[in-house]
Amino acid sequence: MADFVVDNSVVMSWCFADEGGDYGDRILSRLESAEALVPSVWPLEVGNVLLVAERRKRLAEADTVRFLALLSGLPIIVEQETPDRMMREIVALAREHSLSTYDASYLDLAMRRGLSIATIDTGLIKAAQKSKVIVV
Repeated sequence: MADFVVDNSVVMSWCFADEGGDYGDRILSRLESAEALVPSVWPLEVGNVLLVAERRKRLAEADTVRFLALLSGLPIIVEQETPDRMMREIVALAREHSLSTYDASYLDLAMRRGLSIATIDTGLIKAAQKSKVIVV
């Protein structure tokens, strides 16, 4: 059973030292004794950020490989979602809160599971607060 939802802004702060700071480090430390839940879009979102960083020469391919190995060793559970829910309910939630569908998928997951959410994304923080989801 997962303890909280972690969004990609926090996950990527573990890869890029100049993002996330102490908050990202605290969430990573929390995974020593807890499990995090992410939506089904998460692996593609991670991969995209890493590939863009490679193209911009911010990361080497070896850095990407190491980071993916780190992530595979963490207690992060990917929850699968039906395309119908993604196209209807998550799009509606994104529209309601002016979020991307990616960000709305994290909020939706936290709302459905009654979990808190770890994020450094200001739009997602505002939407979570408005939706009565606790921000870690």
